[in-house]
Amino acid sequence: MAKRSRSLSVFEQIKSGLEDCLAHARGELTLATVRLPAPPPKTDAKRIVALRRNLRMSQAVFAATLNVSKRTVQSWEQGLRQPSEASLRLLQILRVQPAVVNVFFGESFPPVRGIRSAS
Repeated sequence: MAKRSRSLSVFEQIKSGLEDCLAHARGELTLATVRLPAPPPKTDAKRIVALRRNLRMSQAVFAATLNVSKRTVQSWEQGLRQPSEASLRLLQILRVQPAVVNVFFGESFPPVRGIRSAS
């Protein structure tokens, strides 16, 4: 639909959908299927501690890298809180591609030890 469905009445939404359907049938509108990534894997306190240590980061530096508070990292590592979906995605990226920290720190960041898989 070209217009926002929130501002349209039910009739206008149906009409707009039918117009899109006709445009597609005439070849004027192409529809593409987009593949979405799977949700980030859940993690536990031990894996978060292991990841931070493998990255050779203090809790404060790890927190700053993830843009969360040091207290949040402490809560994750103690198992008191679970990371949000966004934080889980960042943890997944750091686990799979630890060299990504160079984006934040440049090439001078300490070398990263081998990271174990999240499986």
